[in-house]
Amino acid sequence: MKNPIDFKSVFVQSLWMAGLIVAVSACSDNKTVDSNEVTNQEEVNTMPTSDHTIVVIENDNDSTFLRKAAEMQMEMINFGKLAQEKGDSPEVKEFGRVMEAENTKSQTEINALAQSKSMSLPGSATDDSMEAYNDLNEETGNDFGRSYSDRMVDQHEDAIDLFENAANDSEDPEIKAWATEKLPILRVQLKQAEDCKEQSDNKTS
Repeated sequence: MKNPIDFKSVFVQSLWMAGLIVAVSACSDNKTVDSNEVTNQEEVNTMPTSDHTIVVIENDNDSTFLRKAAEMQMEMINFGKLAQEKGDSPEVKEFGRVMEAENTKSQTEINALAQSKSMSLPGSATDDSMEAYNDLNEETGNDFGRSYSDRMVDQHEDAIDLFENAANDSEDPEIKAWATEKLPILRVQLKQAEDCKEQSDNKTS
């Protein structure tokens, strides 16, 4: 004789199984969400918090200042050496010596400053500077002294303008301080260049 089917019991078991399936599915979904959240958090934790190099390079004013200052220093060193070789007066030779010595010192300082900002500076003179050097190298006697001192007056006037802008407007405290420190020296050098020019202008070739 067959046992009668207990429909009530079967219905209760079906409900229990359905609930179990829903619960397992929910747990699986939660695990997936939790895993994704952990992965995303790990990515956030590994992101760099700062990048000073990018900040400095993106500052066009400071980058331009350091580049132009380095180019001026290279010219003053090269021209200073030439003045010591070809100058026809003690004044021109001495001014050339001062230019080489003081700008070599400044060149060391600016290279260290640029390196601390992860910036590279030009390693050679500009085309304009090389052309002026070649033209100056062709001159002799007092003509050389006049042309050299003229160039140095112009260069120092430009340098003072450049350094004043950096001293007033630079957003980098180290660059600002260095430019401010160099301004008095540049003004003294300008006076020396003007004196050298006056002495050369007063001489006959």
